[in-house]
Amino acid sequence: CTDAEYRSENGICCNKCVPGYRLVQECTASGQRSTCMPCPSRQFQETINYSTTCRTCSICKTPENDDVVLPCNKTKDTVCRCRDGFYKSVIDSTKYQCLRCKSCELNEEEIQKCTPEKNTVCACKQDYYRNNKKCEICTNCTDECESYCTARPLSTTGKKDGTQSTYNLVIGVAAAAVVLLLLVAFGTHVATKRCTKKKFQKPSPSAEAPPDPSEEILIPDEESSFDISVQVATISPVCEFGQLNKLPDCIPLEIKISDLIYSVLDLVPVSQVKQLVRSLGVRDTEIEQVELDNRSCREAHYQMLRAWAERGPRTDVLLHPPLLQHLLSELRKMHLEHAAEELETNY
Repeated sequence: CTDAEYRSENGICCNKCVPGYRLVQECTASGQRSTCMPCPSRQFQETINYSTTCRTCSICKTPENDDVVLPCNKTKDTVCRCRDGFYKSVIDSTKYQCLRCKSCELNEEEIQKCTPEKNTVCACKQDYYRNNKKCEICTNCTDECESYCTARPLSTTGKKDGTQSTYNLVIGVAAAAVVLLLLVAFGTHVATKRCTKKKFQKPSPSAEAPPDPSEEILIPDEESSFDISVQVATISPVCEFGQLNKLPDCIPLEIKISDLIYSVLDLVPVSQVKQLVRSLGVRDTEIEQVELDNRSCREAHYQMLRAWAERGPRTDVLLHPPLLQHLLSELRKMHLEHAAEELETNY
């Protein structure tokens, strides 16, 4: 039997019920389907199943500072949350209570605020140490508590060192800014001077005369080489136009829906295809209808993915490119990085 089926008492592979439904009657022969009914009010089923009963929805303890975040429905249990000013104190794997958040006491400071999941975390202020659950000033400590106080300097010294560190930081940032401005100004001045020099420079009459064979060939310096390159670029617009024609083609490749779907089915385990389809936004009613219309597991999975792929604005043959990015994102969320990388490489 497949993951979407179970073996009945008669040894027949019967289909499981979709989330939100419970089993009423098993299939009696191969090729037939089980009879399933929706969960009644205030009951739910989160996964595909062949259970004859649904689970009872949890009830938030509103009198105990517990609020409903998401109400229960046929496929999800109630989601509860402690109110502001309270945090969750776990009793066991299924029970918890909402307790009032702790307030930091005298000579304590808050290092982590209270959240619906965690209580407030407090620590002794600077120049204080903890003794019998109370924070006492370090000037009163004995040899036994010296280790708690030597780690931190006294408040007057600490303020002085902090002020000095802040002053040094401001001086360093200001110096770096001045150096950067000087470099920018110098670069602008050099570039402007060179551009002005080339603008007013006239060609030498000797440049038009034919070269003397007896003269020694000289290697031009960097500045003359720059002039030559500028002149060539100015008189050769055809070359520049040719370079523009070599720009890469930015039109995205067309992706055939059928090729992509078969690639997905080859890379994604059969047991995770329906999970992927749900994460892509295909509704459970669509999935159940496809299973009714297609007995073959692979063909049913193909039609589920096709229902997702044909949602784009393109034709029935080609895939809308943003849908591919959505598919890759959901594969990575399901920890199927290999499948995502393979599809990203091929498409």
